[in-house]
Amino acid sequence: MPNSHFTETDLQTEWKWFLDQIQQKDIVIYNAISGFKVHKEDEDLIRIFYPSDTAKSEFDKVSHDFLNHFRHKVHNYRFRVEYKMDAVNLKKEIVTKRSLFEKYVQINPVLKELDDLFKLDLS
Repeated sequence: MPNSHFTETDLQTEWKWFLDQIQQKDIVIYNAISGFKVHKEDEDLIRIFYPSDTAKSEFDKVSHDFLNHFRHKVHNYRFRVEYKMDAVNLKKEIVTKRSLFEKYVQINPVLKELDDLFKLDLS
């Protein structure tokens, strides 16, 4: 099996192309995987950083397409792929009914008047 050299630029170019294709085909998967970071770590190792397990499960649906395309494009069938969670970019936010309501009040202040009038229970 061919084992041609490929560069980080080759990898980034094909990743961008793949994201463009996914954006046109399936916006849900695109939104899930657009935050991924793909890096060439070694001559035969590609490391993919993902923000959450949910995003990775979405990528698992299309990873075969990307990896096969990349293998054919660079004529390299021997590289390995490792996945690693990128916890730094993972944004965790606890959303309560009240905090969500406050966010909507900033957009539309009339909601505050409705809350005062109807005494909504947003606990």
